[in-house]
Amino acid sequence: MKKLWHWIALCAVLLTVGGLAGCSNQSVAKRDVLSADMKSKQITWGVKSDTRLFGLENIRTGKLEGFEIDLAKAMTKEILGKDGKCVFVPVTSGTRVPLLKNGNIDAIMATMTITPDRAKQVDFTHSYFDAGQSLLVKKGSPIKNIQDLNHKGAVILGVSGSNSVKNVAKIAPKARVLQLSDYAQAMTALKSKQGQALTTDNGILYGMASENPGYEVVGGNFTKEPYGIAVNKNQQRFRNKLNWALARLEKNGTYNRLLLKWFGNVKGFNYQEMKR
Repeated sequence: MKKLWHWIALCAVLLTVGGLAGCSNQSVAKRDVLSADMKSKQITWGVKSDTRLFGLENIRTGKLEGFEIDLAKAMTKEILGKDGKCVFVPVTSGTRVPLLKNGNIDAIMATMTITPDRAKQVDFTHSYFDAGQSLLVKKGSPIKNIQDLNHKGAVILGVSGSNSVKNVAKIAPKARVLQLSDYAQAMTALKSKQGQALTTDNGILYGMASENPGYEVVGGNFTKEPYGIAVNKNQQRFRNKLNWALARLEKNGTYNRLLLKWFGNVKGFNYQEMKR
């Protein structure tokens, strides 16, 4: 199932690049996403399917599970009512924006950091998760922080299209960054000693450490990575509605309940700091 989803996402990106998609960029730009979603009673979300704690396929049920999955479901119900439905389209750091631009998805909730460069392409909601970049290393590693990797010969593993790759190039410019297509490949590369450390946002790394007991998160957070929901430009009504739904979930306690569900028992993760 996971391979099929990734194939569908890849095909959609290729169609976008080739100009063969059924929906042109011009028609996507004119579409009122909120009105269309209210009429169809569903929102199509671009989410991760390989990121434990945020969005991961359960191999037993074939369903996606995680904090972002549950948050998207809750926000959909707030916006569309109890009969509102979610459609989840798995994305990677490299495919999520092309899929949004082409109209294959309505919104991205996929560990996407709000940055000025990205804000030129998409519009973001308020932050829904305040992450920070850190390092994952094998237990017993001499690497304790990002400064330990700022030397010739050091190799840091990252994922293509992620903000963490750019951050490392600035903070540890002497190290070489090896980019992989997804987190599963990055973890495999770390285990096979292709790099001394894997870097991305702390929440993602804690999820990886939880399923790989021989590895640990070190160095604290050396950046601030606020996650936002991305929508296409000129969809102000939709963005405002998403912000409204998020604020309601924070006020009524749903947000904190979901945060506790997914992060409350994660070793090393400060759940109390993240409450809203």
